[in-house]
Amino acid sequence: MRLKRNWRWLTGITLLSLPLLIADSCMQFRMSSSEIKAYFDKRGLEGQESFYKIGNRKINYVHVGNDSLPTVIFVHGSPGSLSAFIHFLADSSLLKRAQLVSVDRPGFGASNFGYAEPSLEKQVALLKPLVERYTDHRPITLVGHSLGGPVIARMAMDYPELVDGLVMVAPSIDPELEPNEWFRGPLALPFFKWLLPRSIRASNDEIWKLKPELQDMEPLWSKIKAPTIVIQGDKDKLVPPGNADFAERMLVNAPLELVKKEDMDHFVPWGHPELIREAILKMLDPSTAIKLSAN
Repeated sequence: MRLKRNWRWLTGITLLSLPLLIADSCMQFRMSSSEIKAYFDKRGLEGQESFYKIGNRKINYVHVGNDSLPTVIFVHGSPGSLSAFIHFLADSSLLKRAQLVSVDRPGFGASNFGYAEPSLEKQVALLKPLVERYTDHRPITLVGHSLGGPVIARMAMDYPELVDGLVMVAPSIDPELEPNEWFRGPLALPFFKWLLPRSIRASNDEIWKLKPELQDMEPLWSKIKAPTIVIQGDKDKLVPPGNADFAERMLVNAPLELVKKEDMDHFVPWGHPELIREAILKMLDPSTAIKLSAN
């Protein structure tokens, strides 16, 4: 009888665990190292995947291009990974002008997958060594999509000496426009969070804390002086278009250009990559940078 009960208990756990394991494997939003290597090999590019450690954290990233050129660093949203921008790292027009880097933010990709860092201040401190690695290759332009937007903004606030330009794509930056999603608190509780796929767990942990993090940033926007381009679609249902208006109000000391498109949704890197490409090339063009600074 005891053996039979144990068998039923084991079977129940297995039946419960199997769907969770399948969900976790299907919702990782990342490429393996072998997939990343195959992607660049197929295109005849030497993409180098690297990492560094800071405390108990590992930060993973990919570098492509001529290291004598200026640097562009891509920062993904939530959930996501460095692979969200991998097609930009194979863009020949960008590779002619810059070395390109895409990073796994804390909790995503191969950077302690599943264990997010909700504090934007701590998150940019973890990413700071990556930016510092390229200080000899200026200018350094940061490109951030969605939650990557406030991350790069915070980097420019806390370490302005490291940042020469910002391209914020559908950025979640206005605390008043953050949706009141009641379910995120319960999902962050220990019992429920461990039932979630790791990518969703990490995403929920940081999105749940995003509004107070953005509120803490409000007095710091005047510290940003780097030229900034904000790209926003009017049909974005995940990040309200009013976030672009917030950027215009808050970036009082930074040359700013707003790029708005009526028929564009939130997924700009895949639906309208040309807008991001054009913004990056504008940042890399000395004559354009002068014009931006004069505005």
